[in-house]
Amino acid sequence: MSVRFTGKVALITGGGSGIGRATALAFAREGATVVVAGRQAEPLDETVTLIEAEGGRASAMPADVSSSEDVARLVTTTVERHGGLHIAFNNAGVLEAGPLADLDESAWDRQLSINVTGVFLCMRHEIAHMRANGGGVIVNTASNLGAHMRLPFLGAYAASKAAVSTLTRAAAMEYIGEGIRINAISPGPIETSMSLRPGETEADRAERLKSALPIGRAGTLDEAAAAVLWLASPEAGFTVGHDLVVDGGASA
Repeated sequence: MSVRFTGKVALITGGGSGIGRATALAFAREGATVVVAGRQAEPLDETVTLIEAEGGRASAMPADVSSSEDVARLVTTTVERHGGLHIAFNNAGVLEAGPLADLDESAWDRQLSINVTGVFLCMRHEIAHMRANGGGVIVNTASNLGAHMRLPFLGAYAASKAAVSTLTRAAAMEYIGEGIRINAISPGPIETSMSLRPGETEADRAERLKSALPIGRAGTLDEAAAAVLWLASPEAGFTVGHDLVVDGGASA
């Protein structure tokens, strides 16, 4: 078993499912103590149970990333409970599709408040701790929809994720001098519910992606998690302000 992250504390938002859960498991397998955060307690507890069943260390902390008070408490409690915060994976996000002119303002607001403001607030509080404690690593979840490509009916989501990509690179320039290394991943269709179209089954998705993606399939959760772990690892020590596209060639 690799021990790349032994002695490290990793905080993961959106840790109750999908890429967040897979990444939490991957960090724990490589020695990290993992904190998973999200709006609902039950899926977070399920992630912790899965980690502990493999002999890993984890805890769950419900939090709304669009609330500065919640995020401040999340970071403070993580440090108090586990003795530090070395790695943060800001992964919480939502997707609501629809023609732009017909999109409810509430749907626009939700995607901006969680996908963009949530990343800003997380970085704000994480950076405040890291800069006072010798540095750290931050990875944000953007998307191949945004800075890299666009699709009809996903304009609000793409705008929010393009903002994450830009915010990541700007923050990386500001804080690398203080030992905080910041990057992003931009996944394409991954084997999660978010990549399913309305009414589509997993088999339907597999058939659609045979021709829709150059690689001919959805990405696996392990492939997405591996990209995050590499960016967080010492092997990526010279990688700063990068937006790593993991999309099977969709935006190539």
